[in-house]
Amino acid sequence: MSKKIRLASDVGGTFTDLVYYEVDEKSGAIRAVETAKAHTTPPSFEEGVMATLDKAGIHIPAVEFLAHGTTVVINALTERKGVKTGLITTRGFRDVLEIGRGDRPDYFNLRYKKPEAFVPRYLRREITERMTHHGTVYKPLVLDELPAILDLFRKEGVEAVALSLLHAYANPAHEQALQGAIRELWPEIFVVASHQISREWREYERTNTAVLSAYVQPIADNYLTRLSQRLDDDGFCGSFYIMQSNGGVDTLEAVRQTPITMVESGPASGVLGAAVLGRLIDEPNIIALDIGGTTAKCSLIDQGRVRVTSKYMIEKSRTSAGYPIMTPVVDIVEIGNGGGSIAWRDDAGRLHVGPKSAGAVPGPVAYGQGGAEPTTTDANLLTGRINPDYFLGGEIEADMDSVQAAFERLGGELGLSPEEAARGVIRIANHNMANALKLVSINRGYDPRDFTMVAFGGGGAMHATALARNLNIPRVIIPAHSAVFSAWGMLMSDLRRDYVLTRPLILNGGAASQIGQVIAEMEAGALAAYEKDGVDAGKVRFERFANMRYEGQEHTVSVQLPDGEITDASLSEIEKRFHDDYEREYTYRLPNDVHLVTYHLVAFGHIEQPDLAKLAHTGEPARVALKGQREVDFDADGVLPADIYDRDKFSAAMEFDGPAIIEESGSTTVVFPGQTARVDDYGNLHITI
Repeated sequence: MSKKIRLASDVGGTFTDLVYYEVDEKSGAIRAVETAKAHTTPPSFEEGVMATLDKAGIHIPAVEFLAHGTTVVINALTERKGVKTGLITTRGFRDVLEIGRGDRPDYFNLRYKKPEAFVPRYLRREITERMTHHGTVYKPLVLDELPAILDLFRKEGVEAVALSLLHAYANPAHEQALQGAIRELWPEIFVVASHQISREWREYERTNTAVLSAYVQPIADNYLTRLSQRLDDDGFCGSFYIMQSNGGVDTLEAVRQTPITMVESGPASGVLGAAVLGRLIDEPNIIALDIGGTTAKCSLIDQGRVRVTSKYMIEKSRTSAGYPIMTPVVDIVEIGNGGGSIAWRDDAGRLHVGPKSAGAVPGPVAYGQGGAEPTTTDANLLTGRINPDYFLGGEIEADMDSVQAAFERLGGELGLSPEEAARGVIRIANHNMANALKLVSINRGYDPRDFTMVAFGGGGAMHATALARNLNIPRVIIPAHSAVFSAWGMLMSDLRRDYVLTRPLILNGGAASQIGQVIAEMEAGALAAYEKDGVDAGKVRFERFANMRYEGQEHTVSVQLPDGEITDASLSEIEKRFHDDYEREYTYRLPNDVHLVTYHLVAFGHIEQPDLAKLAHTGEPARVALKGQREVDFDADGVLPADIYDRDKFSAAMEFDGPAIIEESGSTTVVFPGQTARVDDYGNLHITI
């Protein structure tokens, strides 16, 4: 029987995940989804990807579809491992990166220093030109000044050039001409222009985004080239797509041009997967929680809609203003708390967990690879929640002697027993994660009681039920293959491209035709771009949004625009949606005029996705999946004998009560006393809190 394989690969901070399934070419029948996992291998991340393929026994020539998400971009930024970058900007605007927004989060620190710009001042060069904010030429572009700038860049060893000219969002003609001239004079240099990434105003954010994209472009290009070459050498001839931060995939060549679009590719695919799962089981309101080895990430899905923002920041903290990236990113709150987060005591004797992580190497103490500082994973082992005899699906024998010794040291410093110290680590980790969940729900006007939590990642199932109980979330869903769920989300993704255009106007009687004209132009441009890449226009669909605000305000709220022709009637509906969305987020509304500031068009290109196989209804009771019992620390509920279940032996409609532990390769689910677990038709666990 002739078969084709569709697969997705997700490179995380600790593990690289693989999800795949086979399709019969004649019947279209799908074999059950399979998974594989291997350690991430920085800096040669492609080695970890190939290791998962080898582990799964994948025949590369049979692969017809491959989606890939990677941390290579965010790692290059946070570790400062990009390339020397130069910036060319409009005369008089050399110091935009230095001026920034004047943010000073550490307000009372008289020695506060702004984050250092990624391009030093001597590599920020000016060129004579100027556009007005209406997009008309105020000063012509003087290309005669360019050769001297490039000579300086060559002398200084610059490997990538960013272009950000004033008001290029309104008219990119000067940026396009400058980019073309650079490619003629210096063909081998990487060059990124701001209009390629965003046509949204805000000079500092747009400039910084262009700079960061140029900074990582050679790194990303080199990695993608190495990976694609390894695949080609093994006979790959299918379609290769890259997961983006906006929750969709795009072609390899498109992503090479603007690699900053994959800055949060892995986490975005997990949130998208949660939305797809929600549609499948009729759960439109979801709080997605992804707990990996290094971080915990969460996002809110309202009525099936994944929130996307262009106000993404990296390295923003209580003491740092961070760096803005103005590219559409799934709205995610991320904290440095994961399975590998290290527990430590400060000078005042207080216990902390994270943000420092043991990572993949040396990893938690239980790995036996030289790690000496206890982590959240080690705490879950010591409390009996993770089975030391089935650690990572039995692939690693947990070094429990070292775990015990690590918590004896930590407990001794705190005046606690090892078991009390481990319980404290879990409590603090859960507290930190609960605060992140509040940021995406309560702080934005949403009641967690109206949502279902979908938890995934290696640690999601471990902590989800405790977090849901803390926040009064009524139900938790642990998806099938939850440990590799972000990779599964890539298999369910369509092509997605975001087009953002700032063109302000007041919502008045004549605005409908102007809005309709702009949207029509944007849709035509998106269709032309897809057709150029061989995507049939019949497979393209659009979603429309607008960033809107009250007159006199600076910042905006995103509002979904109706489909079809924009009329005066639909204009009233748009205004009503803005008032409602604004009031939900800020608790009030104003009588002021409403301004539409920026258009945001999302263009999806449909990719065939699988119909998921269902589990059999055997009618057997849940006890057929019992592995035994063991003593487990359930925190405030005490140390109790818990039933231990093998998730691989579940069938549809099985139901049981806590206290219980559910084991599978890659993750462990904790069901507290008083909670009930049920298996649905697709193998997802529904836990009633």
